[in-house]
Amino acid sequence: MSAVTCMLFEEHFLCSICLDVFTSPVTIPCGHTFCKNCITQNWRINRKCKCPLCKKFFNTITELHVNIFISEMAAQFRQALVMQPTDDSKPGLVSCDVCTGIKLKALKSCLVCLSSFCETHLERHQTVSGLKRHKLVNPLYNLEGRICTTHDELMELFCRTDQACVCQLCDKSEHEGHDVVPLGEECKGKKMELAKAEVKFDQMIQDRKLKIQELIQTVKHSKEAADKEAANGVYVFTALTQSVETSLAEGIEHIKLKQKTAAIKAEALVKELDHEISKLMKRSSEVKQILQSDDPLHLINNFAFLNALPPIKDWTKSSPRQPSYEGTMARAAARLKATLNKGTEKLLEAELKRVQQYAVDVTLDPKTAHPKLILSDDGKQVNHSDVQMNLPDNPERFSYRVIVLSEQSFSSGRFYYEVEVRGKTKWDLGVASGSADRKGQIASSPEAGYWTLQLRNGNEYIALANPEVVLSVRQRPHKMGVFVDYEEGLISFFDVDTTDIIYSFTGCTFTDKLHPFFSPCCNDGGDNSAPLRISVVQKMD
Repeated sequence: MSAVTCMLFEEHFLCSICLDVFTSPVTIPCGHTFCKNCITQNWRINRKCKCPLCKKFFNTITELHVNIFISEMAAQFRQALVMQPTDDSKPGLVSCDVCTGIKLKALKSCLVCLSSFCETHLERHQTVSGLKRHKLVNPLYNLEGRICTTHDELMELFCRTDQACVCQLCDKSEHEGHDVVPLGEECKGKKMELAKAEVKFDQMIQDRKLKIQELIQTVKHSKEAADKEAANGVYVFTALTQSVETSLAEGIEHIKLKQKTAAIKAEALVKELDHEISKLMKRSSEVKQILQSDDPLHLINNFAFLNALPPIKDWTKSSPRQPSYEGTMARAAARLKATLNKGTEKLLEAELKRVQQYAVDVTLDPKTAHPKLILSDDGKQVNHSDVQMNLPDNPERFSYRVIVLSEQSFSSGRFYYEVEVRGKTKWDLGVASGSADRKGQIASSPEAGYWTLQLRNGNEYIALANPEVVLSVRQRPHKMGVFVDYEEGLISFFDVDTTDIIYSFTGCTFTDKLHPFFSPCCNDGGDNSAPLRISVVQKMD
């Protein structure tokens, strides 16, 4: 039963004598209705047949019959009250402490009696001289909790110094000299703060809803990319021999597993966001509810809890990102190229063409160059000299290994660059962590912050992984391409002329900015005097 309906019952089905729901209601000749026992006792005591409401007299006592309709309605009302919460549980309502049975809404609270009274039971405070001196205020919850335990006075002030509700006498004694303001004034300020919190909660809810949409779109695009890459793989591998079919199945399974993992992760994030939205909506609802209350103490007692954020995650730096599927099939094809060279050429060309779109302009950083390295004025070329230059030993400079890094660094996304290695018998290329050690005899390994590939003795190509990997190449590369996918943890080395993927570091975890890494190695008496040249990327048609 709604609150409005209950109010109608209270107006029409309460006996004006006992102020309770009708019991055996009877209607007297003037049309007014009372409990049968109430009107009978009234007439017996007053010895007059007079209506207590309209004061109309009746000459004779008539036989009283129960009004069946009103009796049934009163019974339904009593049953509905059993199913409804009491007024004490409704926000903003204070019930009369004197009413028995149905408790009516209080009009005033007495600070002396520490009780709240409805209109009927308030009458004595308006007529009895001793009660007239009692202090009446608007209805308040929990009157005893609002009285100062030291001075038995109503706590109408708030001490900002001690963050406590106090009475007038407290202000003049232990809180003298403190920053004390009326409780209503403090409540107003707290309401303003809660209003701002409500706006913040609502915005955070909207932000998380948008984040859910981004995640849904990411999963969608992720699946489209996965399907596209898988289809490209099918197109190439179906033309190959039976021995390749195993590699094809493995490649597709890897893509599906990655896509499934991404979908599961996104689903988990969506659930987490939904859970946070529920907590924020609950907190926002609680704030809305207390903002509608006129009870300063109730607001202040709950302010710290309601103004604080529930335990939620900071999503401002979290952006949905689909995993990279590109290159999965290309790397699988590279491993089989010895026997499947013809079938993989188109796929490898497509892979190189894809990574070339991430080409960046790279220049050498003279502050990092070993003193025996000579850099060109445009920062695009480096070679080794037997003469060591007198350069400051700044922290960025390599002191033992003949290495130079790029001025540019990358801490996200993808990038690609190409280096001319024609005529050299030794070189090292790759990327290095910005925080990797640069002094002394450093070890080029992923653990040390270096992901590099090297040439030694003119024909020995080695990936400096752990352990080192000796590589075979179709022909001696003249131009090397280096591609990095930071989030995917991938570094691939290309022979630009043959489009071969010579080696890939996979599953890397980067936590620092990365710099392109160059080492022309020692010139070996002129045998390795050719420079390393950073090339302009000529994208494939």
